[in-house]
Amino acid sequence: MIAMSTRAKLGVVVASAVLLGSVAAGYVAMAAEPAPTPPSATGDLTVTLTPGPRLLAITDRHVSTVATSDPAGPRTVAGLECLRVYAAAGTGVCLKPETAWSYQVVVLDAALRQTRAVSVPGLPNRARVSASGRMVSWTTFVGGDSYTSSGFSTRTGTLDTRTGATVASLEEFAITRDGRGYRNPDVNYWGVTFTADDNRFYATMSTGGKRYLVRGDLAARTVETLKENVECPSLSPDGTRLAFKEAVDADPAKGWRLSVLDLASMRVTATAETRSVDDQAAWLDSGVLAYTLRRDDGQPDIWSVPADGSGTPTLVIPGAESPSPLT
Repeated sequence: MIAMSTRAKLGVVVASAVLLGSVAAGYVAMAAEPAPTPPSATGDLTVTLTPGPRLLAITDRHVSTVATSDPAGPRTVAGLECLRVYAAAGTGVCLKPETAWSYQVVVLDAALRQTRAVSVPGLPNRARVSASGRMVSWTTFVGGDSYTSSGFSTRTGTLDTRTGATVASLEEFAITRDGRGYRNPDVNYWGVTFTADDNRFYATMSTGGKRYLVRGDLAARTVETLKENVECPSLSPDGTRLAFKEAVDADPAKGWRLSVLDLASMRVTATAETRSVDDQAAWLDSGVLAYTLRRDDGQPDIWSVPADGSGTPTLVIPGAESPSPLT
């Protein structure tokens, strides 16, 4: 079999990114290229996922941590390669290469030891862990779906780390849209965020050219739509708000505004970040969001901004992406 060239891989990935409007050009390039050698760790520290005053991130496609008191300072880098990472309560999820053109969802313990692994189709895009550390989720880009003009879509799954129960795709779930049952082969999901009960969740559902915030129930295997033009939701620590990216004028081609939805009033507050944020933001605490922005050369930086619309964006970790507070 003839191996696909890097140029060919890039062409495939860019096609899916244009279709779905979800991946920055810098990430596309990084996903197709071999990982660089991990930078040397500073000091004698070891990367762990033990909860503490540190921020987890990816540096040159490798797991790293920094002190929250000095995030732009020395960082500790592990040899573990991941394209996406997230952690909570000592449990981590890493979306990593399995072969030259396949990927795995790997569940990690606090010492970065693999406890479970699931092979997944497509290119890694999103990853989350529930606050308890029990549930993990992922989203990948996949090819071959006949209902799209280019054959590309997303695939989003979940794993219960306690029981091993796996949902390979949320597309198996029954849908209620605007109060009525709904079915359409073009349905796609991405960007899961779990509630405190480890059963309910929020995510983005795309169908008919629109993107909806949905609330799901894993036990019942159902989702229901709540609001249009909400992508990549991220639930606040108190469970009352969702950070999300809102397409400008409901058109992803115009970019996304990082915003916050109050779940009680359904009122949306735009943050002070006016640049286009194509990421699933993380809550550093109850009032501050972290997210990745890419420079003109495609290199990532992690920024933060207050969730209430005040303040100004702040550079947190240069040359890093996929932020996750180690709570």
